[in-house]
Amino acid sequence: MRSVAEGLRADDREAVRRLTLSERLRLPLELGVRDLESFRLAQRPPLSRSDAARVLERRRQAGRRRSRCIEELIG
Repeated sequence: MRSVAEGLRADDREAVRRLTLSERLRLPLELGVRDLESFRLAQRPPLSRSDAARVLERRRQAGRRRSRCIEELIG
């Protein structure tokens, strides 16, 4: 018996298989824009796009070895 999650994964894989190459390349970019917008609007008060991207980048870098270059890039 298949679980609901397995069924959804299979449906997603099939949907991606039907996409053209250019659509497959565009999909993660669109998802990234959508997710950044969701994160931005979930903050109180809502952040600007650049501030939201900076917050996410800082969180991604948290716990990693310090790098002056990265600190200069993301503030």
